[in-house]
Amino acid sequence: MMLRLFSMITAVILLAAAQAGAQDSAQNGEISVDAVMQEIQRSAGGSVRPPADAVTNAPMTPGVTRERDVVGEMNAAKAETILQNQGPNSASTIWGEMRAGEVGTVSIPDPNASFLVQDGGMAWLDWRAKGGPLQVYGGWALLGMLILLAVFFLIRGRIKIHEGLSHLTIERFKPVERFGHWLLAGSFIILAVSGLNLLYGKDYILPLIGKEAFAQLTMAGKWAHNNMAWAFMLGLVMVFVMWVLHNIPSRLDLQWFAKGGGIVGSGHPDSRKFNGGQKLIFWGTIVMGGSVSASGLQLLFPGEILLFDKTFATLNSLGVAAIWGAPLPTGLNAMQEVQYAQIWHTIVAFAMIFMIVAHIYIGSVGMQGAFAAMGSGQVDRNWAKEHHNLWVEEEDAKRGYATPAE
Repeated sequence: MMLRLFSMITAVILLAAAQAGAQDSAQNGEISVDAVMQEIQRSAGGSVRPPADAVTNAPMTPGVTRERDVVGEMNAAKAETILQNQGPNSASTIWGEMRAGEVGTVSIPDPNASFLVQDGGMAWLDWRAKGGPLQVYGGWALLGMLILLAVFFLIRGRIKIHEGLSHLTIERFKPVERFGHWLLAGSFIILAVSGLNLLYGKDYILPLIGKEAFAQLTMAGKWAHNNMAWAFMLGLVMVFVMWVLHNIPSRLDLQWFAKGGGIVGSGHPDSRKFNGGQKLIFWGTIVMGGSVSASGLQLLFPGEILLFDKTFATLNSLGVAAIWGAPLPTGLNAMQEVQYAQIWHTIVAFAMIFMIVAHIYIGSVGMQGAFAAMGSGQVDRNWAKEHHNLWVEEEDAKRGYATPAE
């Protein structure tokens, strides 16, 4: 900074001296304005950054080669002076090529250093910026889900046990099953809250609590987000191993959906340990949880796990261009991989939040007796017979006695 300041001061002094003696020295050839301007260019180091209002022919799409400037009939001597069109060697052309993602050459082991300007970062920033698609659509969808559940509660009310409590219980979930569920659920809640802060916090929370408090909150959330990811993945594996056999789709699920699951209308359709709605929650959690875990690992280990280039190439081979309108980009560098992973991670996380919010509603205030299944593990027999009658019969048969008559 000091060297650059010194150079600028020197250039100003030289320019002033040139202007003061321009008439006297022009004939003697002592110094010229052109020479001073060249000295300013040399001493200041120049810049490849064009003015803010510069008009260039640089393409905005990453990977598209810029049409080079045409020199035309230009005197070679004039082309060497400043203030003249430099043609393909002009600073604006070089800047435009770098701005469009032109790759240089490096002698160090890291090939990513050959990218001076990674153009995809602007598109990534637009996606997650204030007023961008992730904030706007994600926020409205989450608010819409909450409003929908509130309206449903006002219209339908709490789903009660038709015959009331029997004060007799049956074990719904064993301790290890409840541990796996709460490990998954608790870690997901922490991940969701800390993730939403990363997306919305700077724009909406920071102005409310100030920079220092927000910095502490966000650093704690970042630490929790990175470390709770392992608990989430462990819970995901536990839940899959324990319940996958109970969540294989069957014809009963179609009947369950046809009758509205007993939530809409009267009467409860037959069901085993998990009904059709719970199976949707299970498979949605497994599939989206696996996807968000994979993209999360890519974010935790950037450059080590590369998923999107091969995925996009596979989708292109399957003809996705006919649906999407253009082939998906391939040949992605490590930074572009991370940017796609971050956007995908946020989208899938939002989808999981919508689904889990509905699941929390049904398992708590939305249905009488449902919370006990994951609370104590013991549920009222009347609740169990109304919602999982075939499962109750199976459990009674294991114990060697018939299900009591209705």
